[in-house]
Amino acid sequence: MERFLESLVIGLGNGSIIALIALGFVVIYKSTQVVSFAQPALMVTGGFLVSVFAVGQGWTFALAVGVAMVLTALVGLVIERLAMRPMVGKPPFVAAIVTIGVDIIVRAIVNRQIGAFLRPVGDPWGLDTWELGVVTVQQRFVWMIGVTAVAVAVTFAFFKFSRIGLAMRATAFDQEVALAQGISVGFVFALSWAIAGALAALAGAFVGTGNGIDQSTFIVAFKALPAIIIGGLDSLEGAVIGGLTVGVVESLVATYQADLLPFLGGNFAGASPYLVMLVFLMFKPYGLFGTPEIERV
Repeated sequence: MERFLESLVIGLGNGSIIALIALGFVVIYKSTQVVSFAQPALMVTGGFLVSVFAVGQGWTFALAVGVAMVLTALVGLVIERLAMRPMVGKPPFVAAIVTIGVDIIVRAIVNRQIGAFLRPVGDPWGLDTWELGVVTVQQRFVWMIGVTAVAVAVTFAFFKFSRIGLAMRATAFDQEVALAQGISVGFVFALSWAIAGALAALAGAFVGTGNGIDQSTFIVAFKALPAIIIGGLDSLEGAVIGGLTVGVVESLVATYQADLLPFLGGNFAGASPYLVMLVFLMFKPYGLFGTPEIERV
């Protein structure tokens, strides 16, 4: 039982990172109908900036994370203005391809600054542990879960109760109607990229805790793809549940697979989220909370 609970906490902690990235995917998709593949670059940018401020400048970790979120949000705004605004009116597939190019360019720039070795992010927890009853867990996982819960609550409250959030929801529902009501769709597009950048930066900070970041850190962000398929591409709630599901599935498989299914090899845990994704694509392609699209002919 202890082994299961420890694995569950680890899975929820790692799933929190994936949930933050998945939220960014969904926020951009709901506003622009474009699947952004630039989230890995934004995540790495955020993690790198935290490293620069917390380790290079000696700032506190919390301050470094806050400033990194703001700066990464600005990077998101620049991407939207220079690369995505000219794509308005183009097929979503074309715009998605552009985000792949943006991801490659931004990651190339940031990876050059990261260098060939791990960069610590200066987190205050390291590998320290807490005894929670019969369970021993690393402090960073508990903080990941708690901070992500707050970030998700703030994001949900923003979309539900603020005027700007209402405008973003209206734009996601129908851009032409939103324009007719005087909503600046361009502003909504830019804000969605800024929010996605801030969430990705927070995820990047947490990815680096314990071990640091390097040029391969961006791979973590691709686990958000199974998350949004599981939860639903246009559902904020689905992004969170999908992210936590992916983290827990991967953690449990890593814990028990060697004992139960050793013939699958030692690295099967990394593939397990994509297996779950394939199952959902076959039997529930719109995810748990996604909106089914009905085309009438």
